Amino acid sequence: MCFACSPLGSVLAAQTGPSRRRVMGGMGRLALGAGAAVFGSLLHCAEAQTPPAASGAADLIYRGGPIITMNDAQPQAEAVAVRGGRILAVGSLAQLEATRGPGTREVNLEGRTMLPGFVDPHGHVVMVGLQAVGANMLPAPDGEGNEIGALIRILREWAGRNAAAVQRYNLIFGFGYDDSQLREGRHPTRDELDQVSTEVPVLIIHTSSHLAAMNSKALEMAGITAATPDPVGGVFRRRAGSREPNGVVEENALIAAAGPLLGRLDGQAWLSMIRAGSEFYASFGYTTCQEGRAMGPAIAQLTEAANRGLLPVDIVAYPDILGAADQLGGALHGPAYRGRLRIGGAKLSLDGSPQGKTAWLSRPYHIPPAGAAPDYRGLQTAPTDATIEAVSRCFERNWQILVHAGGDAAIDLLIAAVREATRRHGRGDRRPVLIHGHTLREDQVEPLRELGIFPALFPMHTFYWGDFHRDSVLGPERAENISPTGWLMPRNMMFTSHHDAPVARPDSMRVLSATVTRRSRSGDIIGPRHRVPVGMALKAMTLWSAHQHFEEATKGSIEVGKLADFTLLSDNPMMVDPETLAGLKVVGTIKEGVSVYRA
Repeated sequence: MCFACSPLGSVLAAQTGPSRRRVMGGMGRLALGAGAAVFGSLLHCAEAQTPPAASGAADLIYRGGPIITMNDAQPQAEAVAVRGGRILAVGSLAQLEATRGPGTREVNLEGRTMLPGFVDPHGHVVMVGLQAVGANMLPAPDGEGNEIGALIRILREWAGRNAAAVQRYNLIFGFGYDDSQLREGRHPTRDELDQVSTEVPVLIIHTSSHLAAMNSKALEMAGITAATPDPVGGVFRRRAGSREPNGVVEENALIAAAGPLLGRLDGQAWLSMIRAGSEFYASFGYTTCQEGRAMGPAIAQLTEAANRGLLPVDIVAYPDILGAADQLGGALHGPAYRGRLRIGGAKLSLDGSPQGKTAWLSRPYHIPPAGAAPDYRGLQTAPTDATIEAVSRCFERNWQILVHAGGDAAIDLLIAAVREATRRHGRGDRRPVLIHGHTLREDQVEPLRELGIFPALFPMHTFYWGDFHRDSVLGPERAENISPTGWLMPRNMMFTSHHDAPVARPDSMRVLSATVTRRSRSGDIIGPRHRVPVGMALKAMTLWSAHQHFEEATKGSIEVGKLADFTLLSDNPMMVDPETLAGLKVVGTIKEGVSVYRA
């Protein structure tokens, strides 16, 4: 699933967003608190990459810890020299002496491991700020939301701490509840949220961002009643035996319900949310972030943030092709960053989320959601004809398009649309991207390769929802093959591995761990055939992610001429027990030679 691919992303893109405490007078605290190169002995035999004599002396020389380059021609190095925000030389410390000058500063890594800065293959950096300021509804290990009573307590406590913001915006807001992890095994209802308040609207967003729960006051203010019909591509869940809404809203119904509540949030708060989101990303080693579905006002606010110098890291934005097409093809659209911002292409969303049971499947859900028929297969959220025309339009203009398709039926539509666009406009290096591909079938893999569709997969699901997919969403057979990287590796296909923040925290080490081990919350291994070697998993977060964004010439590996974007880890991921990868810490993030995060 995808946050701003989600209905909430549509709502918030058309609104302004909340800020951090310093702007909003206390609205909240940061709640988020095979194929691999063989390294090791290559360190001392690697030849240095040397700069031309005219390059001048280095500003910085990094040394004193393992340096993993992601460059197969020189997998490790002892030192890296940087000048003017770019990599000047890579090799042994002795070889880099030629770059030293009177003003060169030496940085001792003190045993920490240096890698290229992580490149976000799919997430929503703006909306991470929203998650940061709301009540933390996440279950363990990221929060305390493991039963409905706990959600009520957390919301009450949050409202008490943020009374000024609640009064200013007339809203109590939480993010990240997960019915699959709640003791009750269901969504909270309006009646339960009325225990938080009957006078102030209460809105809590599901961890997928494709569903939400609201109290009675929120439904009243949104004008949602028993007479309100379900919108196309959305559902207002009802009380048993009645047409009266029970407070749970799905997909496009979320747009109608949340819009009136979130429309009060102001522009300054939105800017602070952008800053908060990008800073939080940087704390996990990301030097390039993605805003994976930006609507018109969001682009305007991102542009303002860029003009004010608020962005510590690069952001690549993808406006919605159906809802913000006017943002495509302008000055920001292209390979050049302006104030650390550029538009990389367009975004299109075809379905919902599997853990929300709204992804569009070719076969019914293992256990359908409450009130659904036994043959329920999820929701198609973009019409077929509009999908084909949108992809064709991007091909005609040589725009990259990112397509949210979690269910295999949605992936079938993506493949058909790309095939038709290719027939109309010919082949080219456009790199259309499959976002998520949770239920990608093996028979769909070869068409992806043939058509040049780049798979950006979501193995992190194996940790957070692997058990739920096995037992409730997909059943054991299909759950084994969620985010099936094992079908891509034998075909020598590049892929990326993402977190879709704020659906999950932008925790790079959790992404790495899930891609390598596929270990679920219960300790089960979900699809052992799809486990990825550590070196390859790191490429999926660095060099291959840069390739996905058409930025492989400047990012993704530690090579001469590329940007000096680095991540520093507490230990060497190539040397530790793979089962301990999630416990590694990002201790520093460096953007073009400048520290933007230090633990």
